[in-house]
Amino acid sequence: MIKGRGNDRMKEKKRKKKRVIPGFGLSFGITIAMLGLIVVIPLCTLVIFSAKLSFTEFITTVTRPRVLSSYRVSLETALIAALIDAVMGTILAWVLVRYNFPGKQIMNGIIELPFALPTAVAGIALTHLTTTNGWLGAFFGKFGIRIAYTRLGIIFALIFVGIPFVVRAVQPVLEKVDIQYEEAANMLGATHRQTVFRVILPEILPALIGGFTMSFARGLGEYGSVVFIAGNTPYETEIAPLMIMSKLQEYDYASATSIALVMLFIAFIILFINAVLQSRTSKIVSGIS
Repeated sequence: MIKGRGNDRMKEKKRKKKRVIPGFGLSFGITIAMLGLIVVIPLCTLVIFSAKLSFTEFITTVTRPRVLSSYRVSLETALIAALIDAVMGTILAWVLVRYNFPGKQIMNGIIELPFALPTAVAGIALTHLTTTNGWLGAFFGKFGIRIAYTRLGIIFALIFVGIPFVVRAVQPVLEKVDIQYEEAANMLGATHRQTVFRVILPEILPALIGGFTMSFARGLGEYGSVVFIAGNTPYETEIAPLMIMSKLQEYDYASATSIALVMLFIAFIILFINAVLQSRTSKIVSGIS
């Protein structure tokens, strides 16, 4: 009897070890190989080229006033654009999920246009649109507001390239939110504002944080759509990716990779904060529900 029970337990353990999808070893190996070729090796080259400089030279290169100013311009404009994307992207996702109207599918497809459109094409189009002779530029020029060749133009371009991240992150979560929760809140006497902030927002908050972070990270490293509309004035509208390209054109690979390494470090910090925030908000939401 004891041997029979032992055999049954061994069989149960073997069944648990069997995976539903076979080929884990092969697929895992392919994943690691692709990750190494596409991500790890290119990132290692940044460290290798930066190592050609001594520590003092590295610090001097990445802390020059012009370079620090480019960091500040990139961070400020990317953060402002991501905050606007978070608000407007949530509204767009809400409209696409909760309302039916003519041209909804077309609008849903246009959201992904910044993904498909080459960034240089987007930059040229946005520049022509926002100059003093462009449609938007001429309109806002009547009120003394300049868009092109200013930080406002950079923010405008970053909003364009970053808003799809927020919409596509929030939209699936909104589709899963049951309308009965909102109806129950209204029956219990909750106002529209209370329903939004206490019922809907906690459900979409992790996805919203993820979309905001991806928009922020994309804006931080954006080059093609910004370089035309920025004007590239030193200490005013010069972004960090442009500094990297300038160093590459001067064949100063060590300085270019040093600045890129700092940008990579900032990106890692952003993604780490995103992971922590999403984990904590998910726990809070699950605890509330």
